[in-house]
Amino acid sequence: MSGVPHLQIKNLHAKVEDKEILKGLSLELKGGEVHAIMGPNGTGKSTLASTLMGHPKYEVTAGEVYFNGENLLEMEVDERARAGLFLAMQYPSEITGVTNADFIRSAINARRGEGNEISLMKFIRELDKQMALLEMDEAFAHRYLNEGFSGGEKKRNEILQMLMLQPSLCILDEIDSGLDIDALKVVAKGVNAMRSAERAFLIITHYQRLLNYIKPDFVHVMMQGRIVKSGGPELAERLEAEGYDWIKEELGIEDETVNAGV
Repeated sequence: MSGVPHLQIKNLHAKVEDKEILKGLSLELKGGEVHAIMGPNGTGKSTLASTLMGHPKYEVTAGEVYFNGENLLEMEVDERARAGLFLAMQYPSEITGVTNADFIRSAINARRGEGNEISLMKFIRELDKQMALLEMDEAFAHRYLNEGFSGGEKKRNEILQMLMLQPSLCILDEIDSGLDIDALKVVAKGVNAMRSAERAFLIITHYQRLLNYIKPDFVHVMMQGRIVKSGGPELAERLEAEGYDWIKEELGIEDETVNAGV
């Protein structure tokens, strides 16, 4: 997808099984920007990522989301992917019988459309290039998707898919969880290789350490289903040093309800 991406989220509310999780979240992302969202467990960070991608488990009850001027909430999941959205999932699924290479090539061709499929040789050259960047063994191309992969290998594989698909809006949901420092550096290298004016990133993380390697332009703190504070990279550093209590005190929040898994 060409052009500069622009995501506008206005007063977004969403629920899961009649429990409201997002409670009036607003955010704007533009091409060239990296936004990091941090916050305690259960504040709705992963719900935001899944809602943007159209996961059927999450029901939008109010608000608007526009991507490049189009109503994102009216699009099916595949339409959102073709529009340029990509979600690197916190818990990637294992799919037996489908090789990594076949999955990625099928995803690329689905975005390119009938009659514009990528040639096999071009695909192989690009796959080899990106796997080398991520220091992945060539054998991973022929293994079944995520089957038997370690947590770190699954996360690298998510970044490999992103590098191959070249989306314009990259949503990374806790891509750093479970990674040792070497794997974290490799994943960050893959993300940084994609930074450009034609691409925006929304990075969900608990830890400032990822942001040592992927420097964000904006850091947002999410509590009670909405963004309560925004700043630059220095905000993440303060959160790492002091936690979230000072923000709760500043805003008069007595406690943050934890909703595991959302």
